[in-house]
Amino acid sequence: MKRIVALIVVLLYGYTGFAQFSDSTHYLIKYASTGSINRTNDGNSYLLNNNLGFKVSKKKVTLNAGASYVYGKNNASLTNNDVSAAVDFNLYTDTAQIYYWGLANYDRSYSLKINNRFQGGAGIGYDLIRRPNALLNITDGLLFENSDLFLHDTIQDLYSTVRNSFRVQYKWTIHNIVVLEGSNYFQNSLMHGDDFTIRCINSMSVKLRSWLSLTASMTYNKLNRTDRENLLFNYGVTLEKYF
Repeated sequence: MKRIVALIVVLLYGYTGFAQFSDSTHYLIKYASTGSINRTNDGNSYLLNNNLGFKVSKKKVTLNAGASYVYGKNNASLTNNDVSAAVDFNLYTDTAQIYYWGLANYDRSYSLKINNRFQGGAGIGYDLIRRPNALLNITDGLLFENSDLFLHDTIQDLYSTVRNSFRVQYKWTIHNIVVLEGSNYFQNSLMHGDDFTIRCINSMSVKLRSWLSLTASMTYNKLNRTDRENLLFNYGVTLEKYF
């Protein structure tokens, strides 16, 4: 765990330092808090989803760092206690549509029966559309994964594999008010044919101010090895600041 945190800190510090040498560097910090509460005579439930992101971008390199925390209960029974932290970077080539990416990710999830999981890898991306108001790209690459899982809720599984990671990402801004965006992943093991993960994160935001939006989001996760999945649909606010 200490090595994972150290790796993320080194990557974040190194690429932030590199970016500061350019006058054309731009920064974005973003925080979203969404959730839902349901209370009836028969019981109550609630879910809180917090996401924090930081981005450094210049002409030929971007760095993204982010973390999320999901906590939920249903009639006093824990349903979610899920933490994720990641850092990734894109290196753009002279061919504007092609770029290279690298990723380091750590997560643990009560709902998916993940005690600890680390993923790290690299690959290539291709921009199908890149305009000021529209983005559509695909990426593919290899990830090394080291996991500590629970199978059938009670059987501990210490597990390593190499995955192919395929992603479709989009962002569409309508009249600078409505923003539709999402990242959708399919990651299959190259060593075990029945081992795959699916992760889909999609949202719609309506800007009230340049820094404030109302947001509805949907997140779906499936981990085939533990035979677990979750679907989160919630709404709340997003705060963001460019500088």
